Amino acid sequence: MKSSLKAVVGIAATVFFLWLALRNVEWREVASHLREANWLLLGAAVLVSTLGMHVRAMRWKPLLEPVAPGVPFRARIAGVFIGFGANNVFPARLGEFARTWVLAREARVPLTGAFASLVLERALDGMVMIVFLLISMSMPGFPEIGSGGDNVRMAVRVVTAVTAAALLLLLCMAFLPARTVRLVERMARLLPLAFRRPLVDAMHAFLGGLHVLRNPRLLAVSVAWAVFQWTFLAGSFVLAFRAFGIDEPGFLGAVFLQSVIAVAVSLPAGPGFFGPFEAASVWGLGLWGVDASRAASFAIGFHLGGWLTVTLGGVYYAARLKLRWSDLGRVEETVEQAVEEDLDVDAKPA
Repeated sequence: MKSSLKAVVGIAATVFFLWLALRNVEWREVASHLREANWLLLGAAVLVSTLGMHVRAMRWKPLLEPVAPGVPFRARIAGVFIGFGANNVFPARLGEFARTWVLAREARVPLTGAFASLVLERALDGMVMIVFLLISMSMPGFPEIGSGGDNVRMAVRVVTAVTAAALLLLLCMAFLPARTVRLVERMARLLPLAFRRPLVDAMHAFLGGLHVLRNPRLLAVSVAWAVFQWTFLAGSFVLAFRAFGIDEPGFLGAVFLQSVIAVAVSLPAGPGFFGPFEAASVWGLGLWGVDASRAASFAIGFHLGGWLTVTLGGVYYAARLKLRWSDLGRVEETVEQAVEEDLDVDAKPA
């Protein structure tokens, strides 16, 4: 799908989800809740959420070890902030490409290997989110979902099936690398000669990034980091709940809500994932009887706070690395070109 079409679809999805989230909201009440919020607690929630970027940079290390052991933390944290900051500003999730490109540029990591580490990271995130979702929904304190319960359970099954299929595919590729390469070589015969070798070489590097799945130690460390990260981030939700006078869900609700939001923001959306975040928040908190206006005030305050700090962090690291945001806006084409032509990643985006 072309980037322009992705952008249009994302913006349309954002408008739809914002309408879905805010159609029953009383804006005077939202303004009142925002004025009366405990800004100290909200600031603490945003701080914990932003520190989650550092946790993500730390958990990236074992995922990168098979292709680039010893990648310095400064390169990883720069890639994380610039990547997520780019997702907040640009459409079509360009941040994933930006994160890969920054790491390759600063730490000489193969692009395809770095990208494989992100694919594996997302797969582990999905696995942990599903486990958290199922655990929270099975706890005694979880409320009745109501008339839409069958739809919710069906959605959980679909997400579980998709994540399991993705993990199974990655496992097959990791444990059957020779067969995977042979399959790619057969498929490459359909392409012009100039593209065959780069494609096969890229697959070799990608498979190297999946070696974590064949190493019990690295896999255990990576899973542990994923569990820690999402448990840590649940604490930011608890603080944000308290900031807006939402006492009922507690930690159970935080675990559930962040899992629902993680699924929601995986859907097409505009920059910053505005829309899916708010819709998931209003729906999820509604299960505990939180009215739409208070839930919307939580979503708006917490989301904007996190958006601002992460975006500013991305700007800071981009400035340190002497990158321009206009460069990052074209980074998808740069990464694709570098992979296809085996270019030097030190080159600036065209």
